[in-house]
Amino acid sequence: MKIISYNVNGIRAALKKGFIEWLQQADPDVICIQETKAHKEQLDLAVFEDAGYPFHYWYSAEKKGYSSVAILSKTEPKHIEYGTGIDYMDFEGRNLRVDFEDVSIMSLYLPSGTNDARLEFKFKYMADFQQYIDNLKEEIPNLIICGDYNICHEEIDIHNPKGLKKTSGFLPVEREWIGGFINNGFIDSFRHFNSEPDQYSWWSYRANARNNNKGWRLDYAMVSESLKDRLTRAVILQDAKHSDHCPIVVEID
Repeated sequence: MKIISYNVNGIRAALKKGFIEWLQQADPDVICIQETKAHKEQLDLAVFEDAGYPFHYWYSAEKKGYSSVAILSKTEPKHIEYGTGIDYMDFEGRNLRVDFEDVSIMSLYLPSGTNDARLEFKFKYMADFQQYIDNLKEEIPNLIICGDYNICHEEIDIHNPKGLKKTSGFLPVEREWIGGFINNGFIDSFRHFNSEPDQYSWWSYRANARNNNKGWRLDYAMVSESLKDRLTRAVILQDAKHSDHCPIVVEID
């Protein structure tokens, strides 16, 4: 099974940049999309079906043009879970899960801490999401949580660790949280296979950051330890350019 995760920074904008043609070439079994910034009523859903994804699920923020996640699949899941059941999370359309027979896949868009208020919101979200996942693992042990975590874990995951250590996305408390999340039963699939530096999934639109590879690794496919022996590959697709993020891939038997 090939799974892709991609923060598209607006699905309508990505479609205008050749997203569908790229998707057909990449050919994942499942793609988790974050930051669609759209309600499904605003989209021509036939383009996804024509591309080979007849099963598509959209979970949007109440506020139009904001946040929102989606999952496209070639095969029909046995269950779709919209949101977490935690109101303040679900208002922003940040969690969507599809369950197959022996694995469940989530598209996650963790908040960013753009100001003090949003940083406090992010910290609350992180704590409540950890508790939610701890409970969910009891029911569904084989989880793959794909998405934009809006956190760099280690110094290797960011281009300027010393200069950015006081910036949200690389604060000690955020790094500690994501480290704890991994240590609580998950594998950072990319780092399971790759230890090279300069591997990023997001670049600012400013200062020619992408061309200079001044990036951050904010996107992860976290895989339950129970699936460790089934992991076969994990890569970052830095050449895909429909967004300020790029897609990531994880493959399992």
